[in-house]
Amino acid sequence: MIDRPEGPVWRLRSRSDAIRHWATFLAGALIFLWCWARISEATTWFFVWDAPRIAGDILGRATPPRWSYMDNLWLPIWDTINIATLGTIAALIMAVPVAFLAARNTTPSAVFIRPVALLIIVSTRSINSLIWALLLIAIIGPGVFAGIVAIAIRSIGFCAKLLYEAIEEIDATQVEAIQATGASRWQVMAYGIVPQVMPAFAGIAVFRWDINIRESTVLGLVGAGGIGLQLQASLNTLAWPQVSLILLVILAAVVISEWVSAKVRGAII
Repeated sequence: MIDRPEGPVWRLRSRSDAIRHWATFLAGALIFLWCWARISEATTWFFVWDAPRIAGDILGRATPPRWSYMDNLWLPIWDTINIATLGTIAALIMAVPVAFLAARNTTPSAVFIRPVALLIIVSTRSINSLIWALLLIAIIGPGVFAGIVAIAIRSIGFCAKLLYEAIEEIDATQVEAIQATGASRWQVMAYGIVPQVMPAFAGIAVFRWDINIRESTVLGLVGAGGIGLQLQASLNTLAWPQVSLILLVILAAVVISEWVSAKVRGAII
């Protein structure tokens, strides 16, 4: 508010706040222009302007899909579902103890064990499943097993993080009531904590499985099995009718998994 002879005048910001606001805006604009200049230097704009024509040409070659190729996709899509399902199960088995070790109210040691558990959560979440698949293919060879392990490792941190947050948010009075009966630590865990986090655990499991269905469809691009192998082979041979059919199958699998996930989560909640 500024006092003037004709009365006070209200402003949204003071002079110093307005200067800081515009200085921040100007700095952001300069950073954007610098980044755009760097991107422009690394971009071949001829291909960008020609992209609509190329996309139209590929779409014309890809339609109609080669429906007769569907017989070759049943086993790969089944492998994809197995990669997502088995990888999710393996991740949950490993994520549960990590989550209990990471939660403040269940960890045996907040100084030594909890930081290690948190490090496992962060490290497994920070690396994409494709990178895990590339590393595992170099170690154990290509195939479905490498895809399962890649999905499992990638999912540990996600599941453990959400689960340990749910453990920390439980009702402490229920735990105290069980402790008052003289129950052991494991009995408190089994009857005071686990029943409270089971709905969250089930929701996390279904949600992660839904995500893994999507991720497992592309693992075959690096040799980790599933329908991605067929997609890579079709792309390499420029078999665009097969590519369009594979993309439709992937879309159908994702839509079905989303429907199943929504139904299960609705039943749980």
